[in-house]
Amino acid sequence: MSTAGDFDDYLASLGRLTAHVDPTASTPEAERITQATARLGELLDTDVAGLAAWVRDNPTDVPVLGLAVGLSQEKLKNALRDRFDTSGWHALARAQPVELVTWLDTEFDLVRMLRSQLSRTFTFADILVARAGTRATATRAGASGRRIEDEIEDIARDIGLDYVTRSRFAGRNGRTAPADLIVGDPSSADIVVAAKGFDSTGSKLTDAVREIEEMAEVRLPTQLVLAVIDGIGWKSRQSDLRRIHQLWATRQIDGMYTLVGLDRFRDDVTDFAKLRRLI
Repeated sequence: MSTAGDFDDYLASLGRLTAHVDPTASTPEAERITQATARLGELLDTDVAGLAAWVRDNPTDVPVLGLAVGLSQEKLKNALRDRFDTSGWHALARAQPVELVTWLDTEFDLVRMLRSQLSRTFTFADILVARAGTRATATRAGASGRRIEDEIEDIARDIGLDYVTRSRFAGRNGRTAPADLIVGDPSSADIVVAAKGFDSTGSKLTDAVREIEEMAEVRLPTQLVLAVIDGIGWKSRQSDLRRIHQLWATRQIDGMYTLVGLDRFRDDVTDFAKLRRLI
């Protein structure tokens, strides 16, 4: 297995897991959003230059532009941290309004989306579609969380390993721990893998750390313990990510990978499988 690399290099390798959702509409819930939307409608030129001046003068209202392209406040924060290394839209709007708006336009088609929605007459059906949109977003988030699991399962299948997914394996003193992929009989597993991908933040990231720590605690010396972790949500929970990286650095787990490093994951699993005569 390779030695643990630099934490900052791993952090920089994290990528977005969820595809951007082009929304039909956002439902304003506060007077501030209504007022901000009205000010947007008063712009003479809804282009990058005009919007840059708008965010500079209205830095508090940057989340309204996020809503216009389908970004919740949490997703906006995570996307800003990924691009600008800060989630503070107020400071960005003051100091880098052109860069901020240019990024929103390039990444999320801001100018076209605003022009389309500001000139559109919305119907009752549009309102119902917007309300249903939160369920669609939640469904996509769940699918993104399974993306890493699907990737590592494909690798195990391609290599020709016998495995089970989303189960528990037995380790030291008969204790068990959860794993997203278990190679071999769970009662005497050879390889166990945690797959944790999040583009949003929350307690689920801390729960993921605890699961991996539990895997490290119960592992037998003969068991290979790996973690595949990705998603820009981790950039807002760096202390949690650092805890996992420390497990790798101290050899309590044997490897830590992002999706861009899955070739290395495949090689490490293959080498271990050959050593143990699993293939």
